[in-house]
This record gives sequence, C-alpha cells and structure tokens, in this order.
Amino acid sequence: MSAPSRTFTVRNVQLLRALFAAVAALMITFSSDHSAAVGLSVFSGFAIATALVMLLSVWLVFPAGSRWPAVVIGLLSVAAGMATGIPVWRTNDVFFIVVGAWALATGLTELLAGIRARRIGTDPTARDSVIIGSFGILLAVLLWVIPAGFTHDYTIKEAGTFELTGIILGVGMLGGYAALVAVFLGIAGLTPQKADAVAPASVPAESGDAR
Repeated sequence: MSAPSRTFTVRNVQLLRALFAAVAALMITFSSDHSAAVGLSVFSGFAIATALVMLLSVWLVFPAGSRWPAVVIGLLSVAAGMATGIPVWRTNDVFFIVVGAWALATGLTELLAGIRARRIGTDPTARDSVIIGSFGILLAVLLWVIPAGFTHDYTIKEAGTFELTGIILGVGMLGGYAALVAVFLGIAGLTPQKADAVAPASVPAESGDAR
C-alpha cells in the first residue's frame, strides 16, 4: 500500500509566501506614507506570517535532514517581526538595521540551502531557493548603501516641491523586494514540478508489488 500523499507541499509553501509578500507589496505601494512606522508595521506582519508558514512546513513538508533552512528562516523571521512590532522601536535606524539584518541572514540561509540542494540534485525547488536568497541579500545591500539621513528636494512642474528621504527609499526597496518575491514564488508555486509528474507513475508499480 502506498503512503498517503501530503496535503501540504512545497508548492503550498511557495504560494503562501507569495501571497503574504504580495499583500506587503500592495500595502507599501498604495500607501502615501513611506515612514519608518508604516514600513516596519508592514514588515512586522509580513515577517511573522512568513515565519508561521516556514515553521509549519518543518513538520508538514520537509523530511528529516532537510528542515534546517525552514527552521532558521522561521525563527529569524519571528524575531525580526516581533522586534519591529513594538511601536516605540519603529525608527529610521531600526528599519535599516533590523530589516537589513533579516534580509541578509534569511537570504544567506536560503541561498546556501539552495546551492547545497542543487549539488545533491534531489530538490526541484533548489533553483527557486537560490534566487529568493539572492533577492534577500540584494535588499540588505541596498538598505545598507542608502544613507539613513539622506534628503533631497525636487520639484515637479505644476505639482510642487517634494522631499525624497532615505527612509522613503528604504521602504520603497522593501516594497520592491516583496513584489519580486510575490511574482517569482507565485509563478514557481503554480508551475508543475518534476516530482509532481513522477509521483503518480509510482502508484501502479507499488500496487503490482503488493500482489
């Protein structure tokens, strides 16, 4: 008798992560306020939701020996989400430090896990992990390159004079990162994997062995 198929798979994890990233991207995109308070509020919800998905996948999706990336990303995301969920801590400096550190740590974890999985050659989602990890590292670099105290005034004819600040750029970068993650993981989650195509073919063989 064949083992029961899992109802919660890697593709479900990808789609849920894509959903939460899309919500974060839309909240930032359609908000006229790109302050640290708003950016960290959105990030906090996004990080905690991502953490819940990753920690649930530890038991529901990944087999023993392949769980460490989900555990690390989940715990790091919980810590970052809880820290940025405290209103009095939502300052410009905290945004750049915490979001940047989270992006670098989770990005490196996912990148290294993807590279290791590609070497073994048994994980069809290894390429996805490498790319998502690279997105995280890129976000960290961009956030730490932007001066926190940067300000620049610019004028749009017939609209007025506006001020561009470092935190506006930083929150915008977070929104861009979330949009990239949403699109990429959404496509990956909706694309049939090789494992999905092979799995049904194994059922007749197992049935034949049971005679």
